[in-house]
Amino acid sequence: MMYVVLACVIWAAGWWLNVRLANGAAGDVGLVKIVIPTIFGLTIIIVWELMVRGFGVNPVILPAPSDVIARLFQEGPTLWADFNQTVLKGALSGYVIGMIAAFAVAVLADRSEFLTRGILPVGGFMAALPIVGTAPILVKWLGSGWESKAAVVAVMVFFPILVNTVAGLKDTSGIQRDLMRTYAAGYWASLFKLRLPAAMPFIFNGLKIGTTLALIGAIVAEFFGSPTVGMGFRISTSFGQLALDMVWAEIVVAALAGSAFYGVMTWIEKRVTFWHPSQR
Repeated sequence: MMYVVLACVIWAAGWWLNVRLANGAAGDVGLVKIVIPTIFGLTIIIVWELMVRGFGVNPVILPAPSDVIARLFQEGPTLWADFNQTVLKGALSGYVIGMIAAFAVAVLADRSEFLTRGILPVGGFMAALPIVGTAPILVKWLGSGWESKAAVVAVMVFFPILVNTVAGLKDTSGIQRDLMRTYAAGYWASLFKLRLPAAMPFIFNGLKIGTTLALIGAIVAEFFGSPTVGMGFRISTSFGQLALDMVWAEIVVAALAGSAFYGVMTWIEKRVTFWHPSQR
């Protein structure tokens, strides 16, 4: 009971402190914007720990954060090998392949109204296909190595990036296009100097969506076939062994990797689209 009361007190204290910081005069300061989510995250972890200890929850049902942290340190080499296989080989390579393919097809579609009208509905249909249906097919075709995971990721990120890029290339106004024509600018000059820069907010929207889909696709694909390494493989086998602390350790690594990937893309976006009102 003491653990539960202490958890309630800590939650209330963390809530009160965050409200004061968020509504205070320094609420818009950069450091405070970092401190607020940090306090919120630490509060959740501490309350989680106390509640698990207070109610005596079976570690098979929900391990305590301290057990997960201990597993992170104990299984460091294994977690790094899984990270290398899933994130660096499967997710990142598939993301790059899907991104390049989406840009190439978007430029082709931009030059042809027929392709634009034909590709976008197909893109919506393909994006709606469940990964649990397409992943085992690609694994069967390409084998259980990282190549099949990269293919799954490429398919998942291709259509969001494609749709956003095509929409962005159509976003310029008629006056802007007429001005480029008065300068005798051809298609490629107009593309690189006007339409592609104007499309950057749309393109980065697709790229940021792809960062989250890439990691999900790589992990899920490993459930249907993988060498004895990888986050999806480890989660599946650890769950079968009732080693839930290892499962949560893999989830933590995946969450950190996904957040870092998204953060890097957001950082690049701010420097490329500094002129856009959303970045001011």
